[in-house]
Amino acid sequence: MIDPALSGIYKIRAIDESLCTSGQPTVAQLQEIAAAGFKAVINLALHDDPRYSLPDEAGTVRSLGMGYVHIPVQFSAPTKNDLAEFFAAMKAHEGQEVWVHCAANIRVSVFLGLYRIIEQRWERDVAFAQLSEVWEPDQVWSAFIESALESPNG
Repeated sequence: MIDPALSGIYKIRAIDESLCTSGQPTVAQLQEIAAAGFKAVINLALHDDPRYSLPDEAGTVRSLGMGYVHIPVQFSAPTKNDLAEFFAAMKAHEGQEVWVHCAANIRVSVFLGLYRIIEQRWERDVAFAQLSEVWEPDQVWSAFIESALESPNG
């Protein structure tokens, strides 16, 4: 269940008791995320587009006592290196309350689904349930998904 204080965050999804995903939170929403007990924020969005980013998200998150990982994934060209960095960040924060976001919860829905399949051995349909709620991957992202599943380590 989503804490009512967090319910206004763009495209929020409560995955389980320790993982939430969303589109870009505001500074005030990051404060609410910290107050709700989250220990880390993983950001898959770019940092240089003011429409979809904050001026100093890293500084804001750290000032709130949370860890911060930024993996700037180009929407038009996601890479396996980006995915490997995401897997490492998820593993580094296992057992913690983690908030993962991008601009619109699109990159996140793919990366989280792939993490569940490749690293946690989930069935594809279950792993990508959130993805189907958020969007239908375009040609670039569909090809990326298939490539990652065909050769997850390279």
